Amino acid sequence: MPSVAMPSGPSGPSASSAVVARTGRGFALLGAVQVVLILAITMLSPALPAIQRDLGLSGAQLTLVSAAYGLSFSGLLMLGGRLADLLGRRRALVAGAAVFGLASAAAGLGPGFAFLLGGRFVQGVGAALAAPAAMSLVRSLYPEDARHARALAVWGGLAGFGATAGMLLSGTVSTWVSWRWAFVVPVVVSLVAVAAARRVLPSGPDPVRVKLDVPGAVLVTAGLTVMSYGLVQAGERPWGAGVVWGPVAAGVLLLAAFVVMELRVADPLVPLGFLARRHRATALWAVFIGSAGMSTIFFLLSLYFQEVRDASPLLTSAAFLPFSAAQVVTGMLAGRLIGRFGGRTVMVGGLVVAAGGLVLIGMLGASSPYAGAMLAGLIVFPVGIACVFSGSTVVALEGVEDSRAGLAGGVVNTAMEVGPTVGLAILVSLATAHANDLRSAGETAAAATSAGYAFALLLAAAAFVASAVVSALALRRRRTAALPLRGAVTPPAPAPARATARTPGAEG
Repeated sequence: MPSVAMPSGPSGPSASSAVVARTGRGFALLGAVQVVLILAITMLSPALPAIQRDLGLSGAQLTLVSAAYGLSFSGLLMLGGRLADLLGRRRALVAGAAVFGLASAAAGLGPGFAFLLGGRFVQGVGAALAAPAAMSLVRSLYPEDARHARALAVWGGLAGFGATAGMLLSGTVSTWVSWRWAFVVPVVVSLVAVAAARRVLPSGPDPVRVKLDVPGAVLVTAGLTVMSYGLVQAGERPWGAGVVWGPVAAGVLLLAAFVVMELRVADPLVPLGFLARRHRATALWAVFIGSAGMSTIFFLLSLYFQEVRDASPLLTSAAFLPFSAAQVVTGMLAGRLIGRFGGRTVMVGGLVVAAGGLVLIGMLGASSPYAGAMLAGLIVFPVGIACVFSGSTVVALEGVEDSRAGLAGGVVNTAMEVGPTVGLAILVSLATAHANDLRSAGETAAAATSAGYAFALLLAAAAFVASAVVSALALRRRRTAALPLRGAVTPPAPAPARATARTPGAEG
C-alpha cells in the first residue's frame, strides 16, 4: 500500500491515526447497511413454505410477499439516488435506514398478511433511499480516485455476500425458531446506522440546489414497478395472460414516456448522456445479468433441494455455505485483481467463470449427488460473480462527478434490483414450459422439474458467455486503469487534510 505523508509535528501521527480509525468505522457501517439491504431480498426465500402455512396464504399472496420488497426498492432507486444528492448523503442514509428499520419491525411483528406485505413494501422504500446514499458516501470517505476505486472493489462484493447471507439466515431461523426472527437483523443494523452515522460518517458535499424532476420520478418509478409486477406474475402464469402482458406493456410505455420527458426538461432526474457512456452502459449490463444469474440460482436450487430432494430449509441453506465462502474469499481478493488487471478484465473474466459455474450446476438431475458437479458449480459461480460485481462497480462509477455520486449509486443499484425480476421471470417461465413438455412426454414429475431447472441454468450460462464477448468488444479501446493495490485488501484511510485534492472527473 502506498505510503501517505504525515503532517509534521508531534500531533501528526495521532491525528492521522484518528482519521484512519474513523474512516474504517465509517466504511464498516456503510458496508453493514449495504449487506443488510441486499440480505432483505433473499431473507424470506427458504422460509416461504413456512410463511404460507403460518399465515394461510394463497399462492398469489405468497408471490406478492416475495416480490413486494424488490418492487418498491427497484422502482424508487432512481428517485432515491437523486434525493441523496439533493438532501445530503448522510441525511438521506439516516432517513432511509430509519424507514427500513421501522418497516422491518412491523413486518416481523405484524399479525397477518397485510402487515407483512405492507412492511416488505415500505422496507423497499427505505432501502431505495439508503442504498444510493451509502454508495455515494464511499466517495466522501475516500475522495482520491485510486483509493475510491479500491474501496469500490470491496463494495462490489458486498451485494453477493448479502444475498447469500439472507439465504443462510432465513433457513436457520425458520428451522430453529420462527421466520419472524429473520427481521431482527435488519432492525438492529438500522438502529446502529441511525445512532452512529453522525459520529463516523461525513455529511458529504453540500446538497445540490436544483429542482427535483417530479414528473420524471413518477414516470420511472411507476414504469419499473408496474413492469416488475407483470414480470413477477410470469413466474406462475403464461406470458399471454392479461395479468402478465398488460402490466409489462404499461411499464414499457411509462418508461418510454420517461425517456421522452428526460430529453426535454432542464434538470432531468437521470441525464440520458450519463447512461449512454459506453463503459457505463456495459458495466450496468454486467451488474444486471450478474444479479439475474445469482437470483436464478438461489430461487431454482431452493426449490430443487426442498421439492425434488425433500431437504429441510436448514439443509437447503447449508448447501449454500460453499457458495458463501467462495464469494467472501474472492471479494477479499477482488481489489488486488482489479489493481493488477483493471476493472474491465476482471469483469469480463468474471462473466466467463460464472458461465462455467452455471454449466456445472446445470448438469443437475433428479438424483444428482451434491458432492459432484453441483458442489463444483456452487464454488466456481460465486468466484466469477464476485469478480463481475467488483469489476463492474468500478467501471460503472469511473469518471462520475462528486455531485452525481448519489445518482450513480441509484443507477447501479437499480440494475442490481431489476436484474433478478426480469431474469427470474424469463428463466422460470422457460424452465416451467420445458418441464411441462417433458411431463407430457411421460417423464416423472421430479425428473421433468429437474430437467426444466437445468435447461434454464444452461440458457443463463449462454447469456453470460454472450455478455462476456460483447463486453470485451465494447470495452476493447477503454481499459480501467490498474490500481497500485498491495498489502491489505481493506480500503485504506484517506490522506490527511493537507494531501493533494482529487482532480474532478469528467462529467457523467
